[in-house]
Amino acid sequence: MSAFPPLTAIGLMSGTSLDGVDAALIQTDGTRIIHHGPALTVPYTPELRTRLRHILDAAPLLSPSDAALLAAERDLTEVHAIAVQKLRQMAPDMPVDLIGFHGQTILHQHSRTWQIGDAIALSFATDTPVIHDFRTADVQAGGEGAPLAPLYHAALLHDQPRPVAILNIGGVANLTLLTSEGDILACDTGPGNALLDDWTFRHTGIPYDKDGQLARSGKVCEPILQHLLAHPFFSKPAPKSLDRLSFHTALQDIATLSPADGAATLVAFTAETIAHTPLPEQPQAWFVCGGGRHNPAIMEALAQRLPHQVFLAEDLGWNGDALEAECFGFLAIRSLYGLPLSLPSTTGVPVPQKGGRLSCGNITPWKAKAVLNRNLQYNIV
Repeated sequence: MSAFPPLTAIGLMSGTSLDGVDAALIQTDGTRIIHHGPALTVPYTPELRTRLRHILDAAPLLSPSDAALLAAERDLTEVHAIAVQKLRQMAPDMPVDLIGFHGQTILHQHSRTWQIGDAIALSFATDTPVIHDFRTADVQAGGEGAPLAPLYHAALLHDQPRPVAILNIGGVANLTLLTSEGDILACDTGPGNALLDDWTFRHTGIPYDKDGQLARSGKVCEPILQHLLAHPFFSKPAPKSLDRLSFHTALQDIATLSPADGAATLVAFTAETIAHTPLPEQPQAWFVCGGGRHNPAIMEALAQRLPHQVFLAEDLGWNGDALEAECFGFLAIRSLYGLPLSLPSTTGVPVPQKGGRLSCGNITPWKAKAVLNRNLQYNIV
């Protein structure tokens, strides 16, 4: 049993697919999940998505004071505030104690992780304390800074027979394995939807391969697939992590293929990298969440390549589109209570690592602590 009382948080996540903001309500004590509240998605406009993509492409060379970056940060923060407002309207009887704000990742490298989003402005707009900057402490301590969902995944899977895995397919794919010995192991596996989205948009003008139609109409180019799979990342042991653009040169490798064959090859690339992830034991069941589970071509490829049963998150009663947002509500409460957000076996950090910062906006620090009903020390900004 947890030593802390349950709190209610709104978790906010805008992933590497750059499609919008997911928001979800969750009640938890930082260890157990007490209640899953409603969830929603507020899409980015095509114009904002295009701006964010330009920023992502230029991120290694950008200054934090870049005018275009600051303008995009302001606009995406406004989308997050709208998501909070809409979600509160869906659950008016669930008072919100705090917000977990991941922000939009524009760069993720081994020694640097960069999420944009104005936590102070979000706190002002919502009149709610905001916990943010979840990854920096892990990276500064020597960890990969990702993935951060494993402790939440472990809470979700607490009563499932082990070994068992959750597979999240977003722009990048990552998995959490709960081993038969009780360990939590995690890593990024390789590309998720990002390459397929970019390829599809380039050839059709549509931002993703709807219903897997493009990939299902093509054939896999095996020589190119084997070339892609030869990248040294795939033989590295977990934990390990990726940037959205880590394998963007794959689009050059498949440039000579037809749109359909290129899409089919990218789907196979995603499935094969998941299947080839070095693990100490194979899960007896895989539960898939994230946008990739909506693509029948990806799900069919996973069913063919993974040796055990593949299920949707919904098969356990979860909302597979909301899990990452819920995760950052969960981690916000863990941060508040001073509990670790990452482990040596999930990010490679030397010891279990706390993280997150609290921003109070126009809420005075004493009022924020009163709202949260805890007397804890924070870097109030």
